[in-house]
Amino acid sequence: MTAQISPTPADIRAYRAENAKLRERDIAANLGISEAALVAAEVGLTATRIDSHPNRLLERVKELGEVMALTRNESAVHEKIGEFETIKIADHVSLTLGENMDMRIFNTVWAHGFAVTKKDGDNERLSLQYFDKAGDAVFKLHLRPTSNVDAYRALVADLCLDDQSQDFTAETLASSEEDDPSVTQESLRDQWSKMTDTHQFFGMLKKLKIGRARAIRIVGEDYAWKLADGAVADMLRAAADAGTSIMCFVANRGMVQIHGGPISNVQPMGPWINIMDPSFHLHLRQDHIAEAWAVRKPTVDGTVTSFEAFNAKGEMIIQFFDKRKEGGGERADWRAIVEALPRAQTSVAA
Repeated sequence: MTAQISPTPADIRAYRAENAKLRERDIAANLGISEAALVAAEVGLTATRIDSHPNRLLERVKELGEVMALTRNESAVHEKIGEFETIKIADHVSLTLGENMDMRIFNTVWAHGFAVTKKDGDNERLSLQYFDKAGDAVFKLHLRPTSNVDAYRALVADLCLDDQSQDFTAETLASSEEDDPSVTQESLRDQWSKMTDTHQFFGMLKKLKIGRARAIRIVGEDYAWKLADGAVADMLRAAADAGTSIMCFVANRGMVQIHGGPISNVQPMGPWINIMDPSFHLHLRQDHIAEAWAVRKPTVDGTVTSFEAFNAKGEMIIQFFDKRKEGGGERADWRAIVEALPRAQTSVAA
């Protein structure tokens, strides 16, 4: 068997020029390379390698003013427009809090950083783009018309690396989620019932060594029930019509990005369902959703209800909650929306 030869940076640039109308992720997929390799091929031309540690960015990001922050996975793109407010820097998990920039940042996952300049007619589009060791996008920050360009250029100059190579070698990343098939419904329900805060959920899964999707499937319908196809669009439209404030979480290995507030402009386009509001854009591939579930978790403030969607591999695509205040119970309007969604039909064995 002949080993596949990876395209050189020059090959990548040539293919990109010939297919300029394609999306970058599609160009990378067609070439069989990571998105980071696509960007790296432009180093010295339209891209500059920069320090990839998120805390170096967080120390300076307020200087940029209004920006667009983008976090995505294979099936959902989450965009928030605004200024950074409260920033809490830590060794392992840093976070940002505020009306628009609400994020959880897993520092060790960020492995490669680039400052990227693109021409759009007579205008320049400036961004900072970060990738994991496999070359998958973790986070992108795009400047807006009102952003401080001088602060951006100073940041890039200070974070610029000595290594400005156009080559990129992707590393294979192992799945971090354990799934012990011996975990029983009884043991899961015992731990589930003892939760007093939704943030304990991840710790419970880790303690039991069970994957999130399987836990939801086996815990029982009083805690989780499967929803019919199309439920996410139904939920978004209902929340928009009612003016219900929701929380929308999109995550990848290195980031969780959150919207909190009402939504209004819900628009389908082909397989996508989109939210196109002034400071929040969401693009979600409905055809990638293999399972959607309504999930109940006990807390000291009462039951908390979430909407959770998974792909065919059992990986989380997107998650929605009620936007409630700390120490306050879940609002009845959100709970009513989720409980009114059509349930998946369950097959009965003959």
